[in-house]
Amino acid sequence: MTFAEVPAGSIPPPVLELCRRLRDAGHRAWIVGGCLRDLLAERTVSDWDVCTSALPEQVQRTFKRVIPTGIEHGTVTVLLGGVHYEVTTLRGEGAYTDGRRPDSVHFVDDIEHDLARRDFTVNAIAYDPLDDQLVDPFGGRADMARRLLRAVGNPLERFSEDGLRVLRAARFVATLEFDLDEATAAAIPLTLDTFRRVSPERVRDEWIKAMKAKRPSRAFRVMAQTGILGVTSPELATQVGCTQNKWHSFDVWEHSLETLDALEGDPVLRVAGLLHDLGKPKTRAFSDKTQDFTFYNHETVGADMADRWLRAYRFSNEERERVVHLIRSHLVCYSDEWSDAGVRRFVRRVGKDRLGDLLRLARADALGKGRPVDAELDGLARLQTRIDGVLAAGSALSTRDLAVNGQDVMQRLAIKPSRRIGEVLELLLERVLETPALNDRDTLLALIDEAGKGAP
Repeated sequence: MTFAEVPAGSIPPPVLELCRRLRDAGHRAWIVGGCLRDLLAERTVSDWDVCTSALPEQVQRTFKRVIPTGIEHGTVTVLLGGVHYEVTTLRGEGAYTDGRRPDSVHFVDDIEHDLARRDFTVNAIAYDPLDDQLVDPFGGRADMARRLLRAVGNPLERFSEDGLRVLRAARFVATLEFDLDEATAAAIPLTLDTFRRVSPERVRDEWIKAMKAKRPSRAFRVMAQTGILGVTSPELATQVGCTQNKWHSFDVWEHSLETLDALEGDPVLRVAGLLHDLGKPKTRAFSDKTQDFTFYNHETVGADMADRWLRAYRFSNEERERVVHLIRSHLVCYSDEWSDAGVRRFVRRVGKDRLGDLLRLARADALGKGRPVDAELDGLARLQTRIDGVLAAGSALSTRDLAVNGQDVMQRLAIKPSRRIGEVLELLLERVLETPALNDRDTLLALIDEAGKGAP
């Protein structure tokens, strides 16, 4: 594919207009970075970035609405038609003493000089849409054709400048479905000290971006092979080579990656899939009785470990609570011998709002074992049917669903607000979970009186 083959409509009219107005003001403009890479790869482009020979103040004079978002580094945001476009002056960079950002920048008038500071060759291509001119000094197009991710220039220098680049390399291997150049991969272990200076928030963001790939496991394999994973999550790295019992064809690490890939769409659910067996290496023991490995209580141990990790990497409270709950609940050992009350208690324990997530995780967990699991999948399908029946019946599944409330408990037992109220409501719910017909106001009021007689 050449640029001559790019349909005229590929570049939005406002972007062309932006470039024309810069040209009319006596400057050059190029489309650069990820948007150009994705355009060449025939992928959806979400944000358009433009670089220009114009200085920031010249860009401000050219357009009516300009936000100085990063003007000290040559970047402003131009608003055209209600859309934000990032416009950056061609620049070179000084040293990176903090391992993330250059200490200084200086403006240049050579597009190739600007491209030389970028991370990977596939991101170091520029295109002038007005002259239909491609600038590709580092062979980015050839690397795209080979589906190869390669650092611009010396990878040791690129990764020593900005520690986040090693994690971006892993992420691009997954999202672009490219292979990592050998020399580029070899430089990662040698520059992990710079990576250690990256903020937890940036690491979290890269993980979430990687989770949006078709096969996120590609990113995490790179992390494991290059040492990134050992820096970010030493507990997760211990899964590599941790053999499992006879029910699994993979070690814990490969099983986690297979589970991860089997979950589609939701990045946070995929985080739960990756971390769901986090506690297995710590709980692994050999049983003389079964002559096999056991992982007793690994779901609880793993949930606590995940909770600490998610806090450290600044996941939101909602995301953290969701992932930890799923890890703690992920062992779904369903049997057709479960009573209807057992199914109701399962729904009660998991929570109606978490059932979909948990059953998706359970299916992915089964698929990740690397052996035929048709019986397990059929069992989960039957459990889903029974859950649907419970929900359709409108069964009481929480104390809020009872025909009485805390005020009723206080009045019947003549007590003030206290923990006792919740205890009584929980006792009533247990009775109703066993026998739904008991969820009748008069019946429950009588049961409250009965509970009061047994109170200390």
